[in-house]
Amino acid sequence: MASVASVYARAFADVVSETGLDAGKIMGELRQLSALLRANPDLRRVWESPAIPAEGKRGVLDRVVARERFSKSVRNFVAVLIDHRRTHFFDAIVTRLGHELNARMGFAEAQITTFRDLSDSERRVLEGQVAKVTGKKVRAEYLRDPAILGGAVVRVGSTIYDGSVLGQLERIREQIAGNS
Repeated sequence: MASVASVYARAFADVVSETGLDAGKIMGELRQLSALLRANPDLRRVWESPAIPAEGKRGVLDRVVARERFSKSVRNFVAVLIDHRRTHFFDAIVTRLGHELNARMGFAEAQITTFRDLSDSERRVLEGQVAKVTGKKVRAEYLRDPAILGGAVVRVGSTIYDGSVLGQLERIREQIAGNS
């Protein structure tokens, strides 16, 4: 599945890049469509059913596009997925496309877990620190987890920066256990 999603994501990222489309707008529309599919399982079943011809699925797509006012680019991309019978990969493709576009635009995607909700100024400071470490602009997703006791855990790709109180306590415990 990952390779199918990557192929379609890279191809559409090429289109977005080469034609100068607004990547943020495209991703917003695709995420909105993804949410619509989650909220309407019947719509997802129609698009994923092999028993319904592609023409019928494109007709449903056109009604959704008109109602939601999605761009022609998003409509055409989803039509390609319908024609190639890849709509069941839609969510994975959208996720992979977001990663691909962020990478092409020089953004690092960070998942930041904190003990409590942060103020806007605290978020800016933390994102600035992550940008300094990665050398890239940062797009952050914030999660709250009281189990970390304080501080923050930042994940950028496969790298984890653990500045949590829980992480510090675990490192102290390991040092004590290693010195015994």
